[in-house]
Amino acid sequence: MFTGIVAAVGRIEKIAPLGSEPQAGVRLTVAAGGLDLADVELGDSIAIQGACMTVIRKSADAFDVDVSRESLNKTVGLGDAGADVNLEKALRAHDRLGGHLVSGHVDGLGVVSKFEPVGESHELRIVAPKEIGKYLAYKGSVTVNGVSLTVNSVTDGADGCEFSINLIPHTVEVTTLRALRAGSKVNLEIDLIARYVERMMSAS
Repeated sequence: MFTGIVAAVGRIEKIAPLGSEPQAGVRLTVAAGGLDLADVELGDSIAIQGACMTVIRKSADAFDVDVSRESLNKTVGLGDAGADVNLEKALRAHDRLGGHLVSGHVDGLGVVSKFEPVGESHELRIVAPKEIGKYLAYKGSVTVNGVSLTVNSVTDGADGCEFSINLIPHTVEVTTLRALRAGSKVNLEIDLIARYVERMMSAS
C-alpha cells in the first residue's frame, strides 16, 4: 500500500530480459536517486511510476525488480532504459497519509490532452478510457504515474472521459510529471473507495 506522495525520482539504469520467449519479462536495475534504501529489505515493495514492484536485490543506491510481460503491456515507463521514474516505498502503519490510499495496481492508461502553465501552476488534462472514467469525480482522488492528485473537473465524451488537474509548482518540480506533453501516455489508478462503492452497489 502507498500514499501517492513521491519520495524521489530515480532512473532505470538497465533492462535485462528474463528469457528468450516473446512473453518473457525483464529485470530492471533502478538507480534510487534520493530514495533512502537503508530500511528496504529483499521482498519489500516499491512503487515505480505507480506500479508496485518487489525488490529482489539492492545496493546502497540501486535496486532490482522483476517485471512480468503482463505488467509491461499494461503500463508505460517501465520498459525504457534511461527513463526517469517516480519512486515511493510502501506505506508503514505509522506513516502520515499525505495523499490517499494507493494499491500500486495500474488500472489503465490515459493520454495527456493538455499540459500548460496557468499562473504559477500547471493545468494537466488527461483522457481516460470510459471504463476508468466512471470512477472519476470532482474533487476525488486519482493516481497519475504514481502521484496522488485531486480531480478538478470531469467531462464525459463518446471516446472516453477527460479530467483536469491543477499541479502546484512543487509537484511539477519533484516528480516526472514535469516531462509530460500532449500525447504522452500515463499510468492511472482509480481511488480504492470508488471500487468498493461500485461493488457494494452492484451486489445490493
